[in-house]
Amino acid sequence: QVQLAESGGGLVQAGGSLRLSCAASGFTFNTYAMGWFRQAPGKEREFLSAIGRLGATTPAANSVEGRVTLSRDNAENTVYLQLNNLKPEDTAMYYCAASQQSLYMFAQNLLADYWGKGIQVTVSS
Repeated sequence: QVQLAESGGGLVQAGGSLRLSCAASGFTFNTYAMGWFRQAPGKEREFLSAIGRLGATTPAANSVEGRVTLSRDNAENTVYLQLNNLKPEDTAMYYCAASQQSLYMFAQNLLADYWGKGIQVTVSS
């Protein structure tokens, strides 16, 4: 059974940092590109960035550029999102997703094979 389980969210003060984890199971993790998305209430889902099988990453969304770092541990089947200098506008549900496409194609069409259930991040001012 495929599962993507996000963790590490919660309430954080503005200016702080957080590290989200996404633990994968049920598929061959190291053959998938992994992406992070978020969705705030009343807004469309936003693609933040993605990481390829060997660690290459896509440019980040403008909203998080310079503040976000993606990494992965293929031995632990886990992908991470580090977000620094948090702002109240970072408040959203954060989702990880897995795509068997190349990193380039995934970044182009944002079509994922699997999605996590999401985790809430709330940034207080």
